[in-house]
Amino acid sequence: MTNTFPYEKDNLVRQPWEHYFAKYQEADPQEIASRLSLPYDPEKKEFSLCFLGTQYQVSFPDFQVTHTSDPLAYYPLEEMIKARILTLRFLLNGNDSPGSGAFRTYREMPWGEVYLRQFDGRCIKRLAFSYGNRLETFQRVMEHAGAVRTAAGDLSYRLAIYPGYEVQMILWEGDEEFPPSSQFLFSDNFPLSFEAEDIAQMGDVLISTLKAWEKLL
Repeated sequence: MTNTFPYEKDNLVRQPWEHYFAKYQEADPQEIASRLSLPYDPEKKEFSLCFLGTQYQVSFPDFQVTHTSDPLAYYPLEEMIKARILTLRFLLNGNDSPGSGAFRTYREMPWGEVYLRQFDGRCIKRLAFSYGNRLETFQRVMEHAGAVRTAAGDLSYRLAIYPGYEVQMILWEGDEEFPPSSQFLFSDNFPLSFEAEDIAQMGDVLISTLKAWEKLL
């Protein structure tokens, strides 16, 4: 995938892409590799990075992305501009900091009031609307992704976005009286590498990826 995108100048995606891509080109790849404990091949000039269960090779400084083929058969880091921006920000700002095993809601994060309404609409309600009355489909998609089932809600799974950074998605099925509902929980190390805007974008990337996986089943 090339790094030239056919977006209009007023597109909300183009400006952040160009901004973070420029910062990435100016960064020190060895510093990135050390800070995130990522393998970096100085001869090939590429990082090895796991994103949503797939192993990718990410070149420096031109950010060309290739994948190692796997059963998931869909590769958002090559297909989705929001996933690429999120990964640029992770490479620039992230840390290799394991969580304690605890999970938090978006609201419980240090910046939890920022973008809360947007996160509720773009992520929580969208997940409930997409899969709250289709639990069997959600189960098949998450098992396809290799996610780990948890005990919360009517059906829930957790999976890693990046190594050490896990998201739990919880569904409660609707009935005649109540609509379906959902929740996202994040491992408690997220504030060490991500900001409010990252998490809102992450929810978009996750749900879009689930829908892409679903089409492959």
